[in-house]
Amino acid sequence: MSPRNRALIFVTAWLIVLMPFLFWWNTWFGRRLPDKQITEYLQDEKHPRHIQHALIQLGERMSHHDAAAARWYPELVRLASNPVEEVRNTDAWVMGQGTPGPAFHETLLKMLQDPSPMVRGNAALSLTHLGDNSGRPHIVALLQPARITAPVAGSVTDTDKVGTSIHQGGLIAKLQVDPSAVVSQNGQRTVEIRSPISGRIRSLFVVPGSQVAAGAEVATVDPSDEQVWEALRALYLIGQPDDLPAIRPYQRELPEISDRVRQQALLTEKSIRDRANARP
Repeated sequence: MSPRNRALIFVTAWLIVLMPFLFWWNTWFGRRLPDKQITEYLQDEKHPRHIQHALIQLGERMSHHDAAAARWYPELVRLASNPVEEVRNTDAWVMGQGTPGPAFHETLLKMLQDPSPMVRGNAALSLTHLGDNSGRPHIVALLQPARITAPVAGSVTDTDKVGTSIHQGGLIAKLQVDPSAVVSQNGQRTVEIRSPISGRIRSLFVVPGSQVAAGAEVATVDPSDEQVWEALRALYLIGQPDDLPAIRPYQRELPEISDRVRQQALLTEKSIRDRANARP
């Protein structure tokens, strides 16, 4: 083999290794950002993942009571109205870390009206850290399966499978839109139905080739282990007896319920009962 060919093979192999590493390095939220880059990333509207990266780094600093993090508190308040759901979701979580900023409480209360159930849930959890229990109904809602409905009438062309783990925004099904509904979808003829939460597909009510009406239930998605655990931990502190029907299903010994969730559900019910019995 000629030296030129050997060099080409070496360069190609090096690029095969390097490119995935560079992609991982640039998208890994654990990569520490210097102060200047945090400021730049928080304002990078063209790259929502940059904003999320900076938010997560800022959340870590706040959880360690880094007083210097206060310089970015106005940015956290501003990002509460960001058009990207993932950014608002991360922002709501970060505002519950460490020492609260003076405007966080009011901002989180407004986020309880967010159209995203995940944003509302994270805002409610963060309010709990601030000593405000007004988001309790949204925390209880985090324990409930998500009902996925068809936004328009159409014909199902593809679906995922029952039991599949799915991330927030993951594809549940595709619809070929009825011609009469195209106007309402800005001319789109194919609509993707996605999950509003991470979790596992519990049930599907459609199959490829079936017709669905607008608003018809397409699927239900059980919440993820992490989401349930966080909700149970919050209800351990603020839960009421009315919340017990939503908690008890997670006390069952089922393969899809982890040991830590089951134990937390038992502890949460005990805490709620102890509080109720201690009241005069």
